[in-house]
Amino acid sequence: MWRYIWPAFGEQFRTVLFDHVGAGRSDLSAYDAQKYSTLHAYADDIVAIGRELEFNDAVFVGHSVSAMMGVLASVKAPGMFGALILVGPSARYIDDGDYRGGFSRKDIDELLDSLADNHMGWSAAMAPVIMGNPDRPELGEELTNSFCRTDPAIAKAFARVTFMSDNRDDLSKVTARTLILQCSDDIIAAENVGQYVHQNIPGSNYKLLEATGHCPNLSAPHEVIAAMNDFLDAR
Repeated sequence: MWRYIWPAFGEQFRTVLFDHVGAGRSDLSAYDAQKYSTLHAYADDIVAIGRELEFNDAVFVGHSVSAMMGVLASVKAPGMFGALILVGPSARYIDDGDYRGGFSRKDIDELLDSLADNHMGWSAAMAPVIMGNPDRPELGEELTNSFCRTDPAIAKAFARVTFMSDNRDDLSKVTARTLILQCSDDIIAAENVGQYVHQNIPGSNYKLLEATGHCPNLSAPHEVIAAMNDFLDAR
């Protein structure tokens, strides 16, 4: 999913890419539903990678729910990450009082029920909507295939962890320099959601991209690279 992005930084940085436990080419036997019932376990994995590779003042780049994993990891291991680049982040997906995450609890319950009933059908229907850019159907097809390669039971559990998470109180604890990259017409993390993350991470930078949909790393890589470079050059 980052193949259009990381080569632009390969000469200047040592670049580390990984699959979260339960996804991609990770060892599925390492997945434990109870352990990974919160985002903290995924953040612990990020910290473990950082310690193994002796990260210091590293740059974490995370997309969507992985952005919040990076937030948690940076709080757990101060100094490991000097900068965070959060692409399409959301601190909470469910509306709560004056907070608007974009979904009601009923919306999320229905989404999770649909995913549990028909993982393949849900993936085929939802992935193109999440991707956006209907004029480029190949992007939606790639995301659909990615969803469909995931073990259905793990996908259901991960979706529940994602959409039930609430990391609003963690934002103020971030001390790393932070860039929020926000797309328009993003049904998963609308502009007000990205603005909320920006307003609650002290000293963060916010960039509204021209890109639309939820996956600019695939749909608008050159714009993402340019925004990342501008942020990193300002260090």
